[in-house]
Amino acid sequence: MSATNRSKLIAKLHVALKKHYKVPPASPSRPLLEHVLYACLLEDCPSELADEGLAKLEQDYFDWNEVRVTTITELSGVLSSLPDANKAATRLKSTLQSIFEEFYSFDLDHLKKENLGKAVAKFEKLPGISPFVLSYIIQHGLGGHSIPIDYSAMVIMLVTGIASQGEASDGRVPGLERAIPKSKGVEFANLLHQPAVALTIDANDKTARALIDSVVKGSSSGLDEWLDSKEAAKKRVAQRKAEEREVAKQEAAAIEEAAPVVAVPAGKKKPIRSAAKATSTTNKPKSKKPAKAAEPIASPKPASKTTDAEVVNESKTTKPKSAKKPVEAVETVEAVDSVETADKKTTDKKTTAKKTAEKKAVKTVAEKTASPKKSAKKSAKKSATTKPTSEVAKPAAKSTSSAASKKSTNRKLTKRKPR
Repeated sequence: MSATNRSKLIAKLHVALKKHYKVPPASPSRPLLEHVLYACLLEDCPSELADEGLAKLEQDYFDWNEVRVTTITELSGVLSSLPDANKAATRLKSTLQSIFEEFYSFDLDHLKKENLGKAVAKFEKLPGISPFVLSYIIQHGLGGHSIPIDYSAMVIMLVTGIASQGEASDGRVPGLERAIPKSKGVEFANLLHQPAVALTIDANDKTARALIDSVVKGSSSGLDEWLDSKEAAKKRVAQRKAEEREVAKQEAAAIEEAAPVVAVPAGKKKPIRSAAKATSTTNKPKSKKPAKAAEPIASPKPASKTTDAEVVNESKTTKPKSAKKPVEAVETVEAVDSVETADKKTTDKKTTAKKTAEKKAVKTVAEKTASPKKSAKKSAKKSATTKPTSEVAKPAAKSTSSAASKKSTNRKLTKRKPR
């Protein structure tokens, strides 16, 4: 649509609004923050209900920080008189949160003293502010020229042909501020808000339909077509969601059915733990060759047989009835391993006992060599009393040889000092 035709339609709409509706009284002077919060409640809602909701919030809560901290369900309960209390509560809470994170306070009047472009840029950065709220802040709080248009007002613009489908999806009507001067911007916005909200609440409102037909003939029938298409779109969305849910349920059921087969395959069953497995060093099954290697060990054969039988009996008692042959083979091999480890422990004990006995013998030999003179005198006396002189020489030689051998053993045991 050309700019001239659009401006003509906007002027015609303004005239029709003056005929069918009355201009509401001017809004009272509020702080900038209250303008922001009032715009959050006014979007797609009658002005009387928005005033009532703002008064309830100021009465029920201590300050705006308490409103920011409260939950959306509680806020929607307080704003239950609004047409869509849940959306209004989410807008209000998100706007308060973004303002607090940006300015760390709820006093925004200092933005009025700044340049309009800088103040608008700061509000545009806030994530919770919608285009309607931003335009309302510019018009009422900052003194700029911007006409706020919400979803319900955009329906009228779309039905009358002032805005196309793409422009309506963007939420902007190009050329609106040029067609309506700044002095009449507040009046036009208040007049347009009344029939827009009336159509959202009741699509068969007579005054609102008469207004649309006065601007462009056949607009009411276009409104019916648009409403039908909207309901059809909602049905399609609901049907698609239902199909997605059914597909998800079928997939979950298929996974549950296939889960036992995949989770417990026949070849990957875990071996059952028995009492003999506690002493085994490895979990892998071994061949039966290690059983032959256990024969040269110094343990007696009857003891090993009894231990093998006991271990096998224990493994049979611990093994459940549903166990399969591979599990039995693993358990027998583990039993053999346990027997081997027991035999190794017995041999280690015997070797340690032999070593301790040898050490004791060496100590006794060393103690005997420590007093050779005493032993020599005692032997001489005994030889003198019992044997003749000719036979004394032989024990003396033997004693000297035994002493020499003892010294040699002592030399081997002692450590040499480095030269």
